[in-house]
Amino acid sequence: MLNKADNELLTRIGPGTAMGAMLREYWVPACRSAKLEADGAPERVRLFGEDFVAFRATDGRVGFMQAQCPHRCASMALARNEDNGLRCIFHGWKFSVEGKCVDAPTEPMGQRAKFAESVPVRSHPVQEAGGLVWVYMGEKATPPRFPDYEFTDLPDDHVQPYRGIIRTNWLQGLEALLDSAHVTFLHSTNLGSAVGRNFFKAESDFMLNDGAPVFEFDERPYGFREGAIREEGEAGLYARVREVSLPFFSFIPSAPTGPRIVCCSIPIDDVTTAQWYIAYDTDAPLTRDLMGAFGTWSEDPDHFNADMGDETNLWHQDREAMKQGHWSGIIDRGNAYEDFAVQESMGPIVDRSKEYLGTCDRVIYRARRQLLDAVKRHRDTGELSFTGEDVDFSAIRAVSFAFPREADWRSYDFMAEAAE
Repeated sequence: MLNKADNELLTRIGPGTAMGAMLREYWVPACRSAKLEADGAPERVRLFGEDFVAFRATDGRVGFMQAQCPHRCASMALARNEDNGLRCIFHGWKFSVEGKCVDAPTEPMGQRAKFAESVPVRSHPVQEAGGLVWVYMGEKATPPRFPDYEFTDLPDDHVQPYRGIIRTNWLQGLEALLDSAHVTFLHSTNLGSAVGRNFFKAESDFMLNDGAPVFEFDERPYGFREGAIREEGEAGLYARVREVSLPFFSFIPSAPTGPRIVCCSIPIDDVTTAQWYIAYDTDAPLTRDLMGAFGTWSEDPDHFNADMGDETNLWHQDREAMKQGHWSGIIDRGNAYEDFAVQESMGPIVDRSKEYLGTCDRVIYRARRQLLDAVKRHRDTGELSFTGEDVDFSAIRAVSFAFPREADWRSYDFMAEAAE
């Protein structure tokens, strides 16, 4: 459990908070690149309790600026997007991709250019990678290095980003992505289905047959590797090796080759979170229906769980289906909807001082401790954890594999075993 002060420290991310200040120092996904059209409608984006618009200019570059015009605070979501800038429809003031006012036509011609230069505009650096527009919202004049995960350097048809929106704090979202023990129970029906077995292959049986894996850890400068070790007969073991790149990313274990999934939990505000599911394949284009392996989602990739319900209808839980053998009663929706329902059921910000943790929660309190140490260090010294020139983000890959009982999963050459 956490005391109330530490729970507040970890969960509050608005302007002026210690965690908010630290998280703004990392590059974070803001929206899908495909959502922005050159000279098209600006996209409203809310991050860390603040409102912005993202837009693609005439020449293809992306801008990211405050949601309200600096003049009279009209919404820039209504702005005209043309001639490489956004022009407010109220008085015609225009802003460039770089976040500068380049025209204020309501000012006298003789002072128009000088006045425009004086207009304060809040904007932030962006980078496009992995089908996403990333933004840096921190205080440094020069942004930190970009986390070049392997999915960020792939062709567009090798990557599919999907965003869920959940009514919880960002830490609840992250913790659900780290918890391996719940898979055996919450997702048991999905794992045992034909679709689940097709996607997860042999993993399904291992996860269904052993609900109490042994958790072991391997420290990394970006966070840690978690080995969830399950029994595989008398001679062998099975490892699901999750990669945790703090503060946001959880790489979901899968077979050594083929499609993969990485998820991240990005704060929209204190009680709303963007949960990104990013499917990718380093070796081949993805099929259009890959995400169907996780259930029937809504048609909107920017809010794929728009139809999931809420506490007023218990997230469409079907009690009759439960009587017939479905574990959660959240049918035909896959793992994500089950996770989201459980997270939202805890309340907007769970009171972690009331928890009673067990052995299966080792990954949870490890992540919390690392985040607490990191936010206190940043608050007190300005030092940023989980990044730096010594981190090889591109090498991070979560895998699942069987290995001999006498071997160590940390160093076992599973690729050589698969090749035999």
